[in-house]
Amino acid sequence: MRVFADTFADHIASGATTLATCWRIARSDGVVLGFTDHDRPLAFEGTDFLPTSGLEGGEVARKLGAQIDTGEVAGVIASDAIAEADILLGRYDGARVETYRVNWRAPETRALMAVATIGEIVREDGAFRAELRSGQAALGRVSGRICQPLCDAELGDARCGVDVSAPALRAELEVLAVLDRYRLQVAGLSGFAPGWFTLGRAQWTSGGRSGIVDRIISQSRQGEADVLGFAEPVGERVVAGDLLVVIAGCDRRFATCREKFANAVNFRGFPHVPGSDLLLRYPRSGDVLDGRPLVS
Repeated sequence: MRVFADTFADHIASGATTLATCWRIARSDGVVLGFTDHDRPLAFEGTDFLPTSGLEGGEVARKLGAQIDTGEVAGVIASDAIAEADILLGRYDGARVETYRVNWRAPETRALMAVATIGEIVREDGAFRAELRSGQAALGRVSGRICQPLCDAELGDARCGVDVSAPALRAELEVLAVLDRYRLQVAGLSGFAPGWFTLGRAQWTSGGRSGIVDRIISQSRQGEADVLGFAEPVGERVVAGDLLVVIAGCDRRFATCREKFANAVNFRGFPHVPGSDLLLRYPRSGDVLDGRPLVS
């Protein structure tokens, strides 16, 4: 059973309530937005909750046990509230949504009703609908490690330990030209070998993709400039002059970890695990069977 603070419980028990619903959305890029279904702005905990058409709630299905609660919020796509470009760029994917019931006469009298994350977003006719997933959704994710030759850490994270802020592993670039949706011509990589940033990542620091991190799948040298290929289409929201920071690429192989990053001690794969083809091999004269690794 849900237990409310005394002031909120007393307000409900009074029989004459003045309650409104407020939503606080915290995006992964640090932007925080507040909306309310009341007809006046409300403010608490450092967030202004605006009575715009940005958001309205739908029915929430509450379930027992570890089943996932799901709900929905909907709103109008507007440049001053929730912009279509931000939805397309994935700025709301996985955003944290806090739902409050608030006494609009005294906003300090309130209750946090639910905390969810945004799942699937559907756009239609200038509006959007966003699925809200409760915390139980995290329990349904497959976790654990796979015994495989490749490393399962992310370059630069706590398990990897590589300092990606080192000058040898990062560069600040400027876009010279947009070649197509997936390829950009950039300046700033003349001091690095071709391919050094293949399978790396790029974080945009200006322009229409500012704050977005994209995967780099290729880097090639063309004269004095370089061409970066991306896993996702970026060209539609990038123009010449936009700035980005790129991080060196890692193909997750043990040899790369050892030679490119001098980080073999932190390699998070199993490089000496033999493949299935080893099961089909027969002993041969001259094989060295002294306990050393059969796979290097």
